[in-house]
Amino acid sequence: MNGLMPDQELMKRISAKDEEALKQLYDHYEKPIYSFAYRMVRDAMMSEEIVQELFLRIWQTAERFDGAQGKLTSWMFTLTRNITIDLLRKKRSRTPHSMAEPDQLQFVADERMNTELNVEKKWVGEQVKAALDDLNEDQKKVVEWIYYQGYTHQEVSDMYAIPLGTVKSRVRLAMKQLQRRLSDGGRREFSNE
Repeated sequence: MNGLMPDQELMKRISAKDEEALKQLYDHYEKPIYSFAYRMVRDAMMSEEIVQELFLRIWQTAERFDGAQGKLTSWMFTLTRNITIDLLRKKRSRTPHSMAEPDQLQFVADERMNTELNVEKKWVGEQVKAALDDLNEDQKKVVEWIYYQGYTHQEVSDMYAIPLGTVKSRVRLAMKQLQRRLSDGGRREFSNE
């Protein structure tokens, strides 16, 4: 390349803490290293972080490079791969492995609530679950997709190859049945007390 020193010479100068040599190395290899990192992580910010970490390590440990052992590019891509693996492990360890299931959340104590409210909430939850269990399978699925997974009517129609009108009908019928069941069941339960 135009006026670029050979890799061996660049590494010798970087070992001697020559900032211009590091700049040349960066200018020459930044794009291929970024592309390599991006293919592994599919995240632009993380790829930039990997590139920065690589050139920092080269600056700090340039004397470890031995040209007799292999090409500079092989060494750089190996370092990039190792940095990427380390960052992914750190990210994974900082991310919770699993979210609490809704059933588990009901057992988390809320100091602000009294026993009466807890009993009432549990009772309402049981009523809703029982009402949902009474729906037919098609209605249950559509209610689950729309109200619990957050899909739109159109998305459900597209993803599951169900006509949009059918999706809307199932939701409407399910809501009517749930409303009827919950309002009737609620009156009966409270009137018995």
